[in-house]
Amino acid sequence: MKRNPIADAVRKALFTGFIASSAFGTAALAQDSDDESVEDQGKITVTGSRIKRSDVEGALPITVITREQIELSGESNAADFIRNLTFNSAGSFRPRSGSSAQGDSTVSLRALGAGRTLVLIDNRRLPVSPSTGSSQNLSTLPMGAIERIEVLTDGASAIYGSDAIGGVINVITRDDYQGAEIMLGAAEVSIPANGGEREEGSIVFGASSDRSSLLAGVSWNDREIIFQRDLPWRIPGASIYGNSFTTITEGFDNFDWASFITGCDFPGTGYFTISNSNSPNGTRCAYDFTLVSADEASAENKSFYAKASHEINDNWELWANTTFSQAESFGRYAPVPDSSFFSTPLTANSPNNPTNPNSPLYDPSLGLDPQAVNWWHRFDALGNRDSISTNQVLDFLVGTTGQIGNAEVEFGLRHTDNRTSTVGKNYLLRSAAAALIESGAYDLANPYANPSNVLNQMRITIFRDSKYDQDELFGSVAFDMFDMDGGPASIYIGAEHRQEKYADLYDPQSEAGQVGGSAGNSAAGDRDVTAVFFEALFPFMDNLEVNLAGRYDDYSDFGDNFAPKLSVRYQPLDNLTLRASYGQGFRAPTLDILTQQTTFSSTNVRDPQSCIGQGQDPGCTLQINDFQQANSLLQPEDSDQWSVGLAYEPVDWFNFTLDYYNIEITNRIRQFSAQTVINNEVNGLPNPPGLFCQRSPNGSIVQCFTGFGNDGEVETSGLDLNARFNYELLGGNMTTQFQLSHILDYSVDGGPELVKTPGLPEQRAVLSNQYSYGDWSLAYNINYIGDQDPDAVDSSAPSWTTHDVQLNYHAPWDGRFTVGVRNAGEKLPPVGRGAVGSRDYDFNLYDGYGRITYFRYTQTF
Repeated sequence: MKRNPIADAVRKALFTGFIASSAFGTAALAQDSDDESVEDQGKITVTGSRIKRSDVEGALPITVITREQIELSGESNAADFIRNLTFNSAGSFRPRSGSSAQGDSTVSLRALGAGRTLVLIDNRRLPVSPSTGSSQNLSTLPMGAIERIEVLTDGASAIYGSDAIGGVINVITRDDYQGAEIMLGAAEVSIPANGGEREEGSIVFGASSDRSSLLAGVSWNDREIIFQRDLPWRIPGASIYGNSFTTITEGFDNFDWASFITGCDFPGTGYFTISNSNSPNGTRCAYDFTLVSADEASAENKSFYAKASHEINDNWELWANTTFSQAESFGRYAPVPDSSFFSTPLTANSPNNPTNPNSPLYDPSLGLDPQAVNWWHRFDALGNRDSISTNQVLDFLVGTTGQIGNAEVEFGLRHTDNRTSTVGKNYLLRSAAAALIESGAYDLANPYANPSNVLNQMRITIFRDSKYDQDELFGSVAFDMFDMDGGPASIYIGAEHRQEKYADLYDPQSEAGQVGGSAGNSAAGDRDVTAVFFEALFPFMDNLEVNLAGRYDDYSDFGDNFAPKLSVRYQPLDNLTLRASYGQGFRAPTLDILTQQTTFSSTNVRDPQSCIGQGQDPGCTLQINDFQQANSLLQPEDSDQWSVGLAYEPVDWFNFTLDYYNIEITNRIRQFSAQTVINNEVNGLPNPPGLFCQRSPNGSIVQCFTGFGNDGEVETSGLDLNARFNYELLGGNMTTQFQLSHILDYSVDGGPELVKTPGLPEQRAVLSNQYSYGDWSLAYNINYIGDQDPDAVDSSAPSWTTHDVQLNYHAPWDGRFTVGVRNAGEKLPPVGRGAVGSRDYDFNLYDGYGRITYFRYTQTF
């Protein structure tokens, strides 16, 4: 069987005809004058089509990012690199302490959500994260194994599956590598002064004979934890869960937090006294959770990967791929906050009741008769809530490819074990704590004086075991049907059957709602997905081809759907290609949101009404009671999308692509966080049935009910521009690339225009330059995120521009020294501006590392 040098063909394609421009172009490849033409090397398969062809620039917009470009970006892990693509319009989730998915990273093409972006690894689906049950965790991608990344910025439900509405990111791993390579690196951040240090490395080995090849390697990257107290923009917290009480009138809490007569100023702790105009004594006991909470969890990612192939004869090849990845993170959250408000009020006779004349906490100045009250307490004496999350993925794929007559056939099977385990320490057993406080065995007047046996009665260690396993069987056949004026008409027919097993299991105490300071409850479900699909290519003329594709998906637990797609490629001139496509998509509710149980969380939000009701500044951040629940009224969502574009090379040293996209999603499935529900109410936007916030008479939030819902219709359109200049300068080679993603409009259910609202910039762009001279190369990037206008909740955010510099020296002994700086100007994120949410800045869109200085050494053998 003739070996197909895919990597060389794609590398050549970047410099011939119409390129697929880089999305994060920090580097360029030097043209090799000895390369053969793409046609001479054989046909290749590019993301977005399963039919092999000679023309790389097809009917769909594809961005190819080479391994060299990834290395020259300065990123130490694949997740951060992908998240920084300009197509990730509004940013996406990244590891954060205190989250139920604290080690996950996701990507959201076109700002349509991570569940609508399909991530592939070697053309097969990246396993679904057990922590979310719906999105794919980029943290498990082995950085050292990546050969290139292909980004399809068009819907691909008809090709890859019904959830590829926003686009497809295909991570292609190394193949046909001979020799060995070792890379070691480290990086330091300027913010904070303590924490955030990084280490990275990889080892790869490859060998081949006339008929067999083997590649294996390991890859790792680590990042230290970052605490809120070390950030220069830290705003001290003033949580109502300090050491206070509230009065009750006719069974309703007055939310008039008052401090105990003994005070709460314990030196060296987070407790402190704050004024409260609504309090009976004018003060309340607050707690500054930012002193101990981590802002970002630590991350340790390790992976092993191997590829093997053997040509049985001239027509058949047997191949196998396996990957084992482990991602471990450590997060720290402030000690448990809890209140008798969620259970039974403190009786009038309790030794801890300040209205009880026999209590050491009795305060006659309150003028209150003995009565039931609610305590609001931070269990600081128990210690900080520490969580360790470990995600392990074992992915094994085996198959065979061969020829039967004029048809190329492929069969394979895949097994994936994807497990996440989380252990949380120093949580609260609510029933024990309530009884100990009621009896007085736990002394609210001096929490640190309580004996260890009392503290141990209420301390509990929690656990969570999650899995999202997958078994897949697939097969395909591709052949030429008949000849046309432009060449043979080709067809590809395939089928897949996938079994998915999902379980997200919490400990029994959490299940029973007996754990304070913990969010989450169990969910579990299985499903079978069977798909049949086809793709046909009709070259009507040498310069005109039409591609027709369709996919039928059948879900065992939900229903079925057929997604068609039509695309056209026309080349009126040798240096000009015109293209257009239309397709439909479908996405069913995922297993996690269909099977989840109601969960409780003390969620940080911003709500001016509640701040005023608590006697705080209207712009404060506070914790509310958040009940996250399944929505039995969920319906599937559908999509219609179309695109037009061109690729043009007016001169040898300059070429560009320009594409327009238009996407319409009906019955959209989206998550409504507590902040989203609040913002919608304030801005007069509708929330789905069953999702709302309940308020007390003074306007303070009592509790919020959140979850997933169908949010009407989403319409968005935009432009993608990729331009590349390649020319000689001062005896060396200069490459300049410019990538711009521009959103024209984005609206929900015909509502107001959302482009440039907080969290959704109109533009993201990268201008990159690389100069190569002999053994030296210098790269310089400018990264841009557009400004955002204010709304009724969030303020405006200015544009954000950062500068990256990298220097490489290629030593004569096949070594390479690399030194670089990301964000050389130490640009700070727009703190308190834009879609702030529960952090000090938009955590999905920006980072707060300041200047990142890194060094790498790579040795090739």
